[in-house]
Amino acid sequence: MDDEMDYEMRLPLGVGEQILAHTIEKFEVRLKHTDFGPVLVGPLAELEDAKDFIVKSINDRLNELTSKEDE
Repeated sequence: MDDEMDYEMRLPLGVGEQILAHTIEKFEVRLKHTDFGPVLVGPLAELEDAKDFIVKSINDRLNELTSKEDE
């Protein structure tokens, strides 16, 4: 990471370990444990991209599970 200011983003409920691991690998963010729960730390643009990735991953997984129920 460069000298850009770092921000913190709380993780939404339902983020699994695999999604979190992929997010940390794919984006310039790191995991930090706080008294209020885990947060991702990094530049604002990276956190926004990480958030979009997490939301898309959760939605894809939910769609996958609901389509299996319909069969």
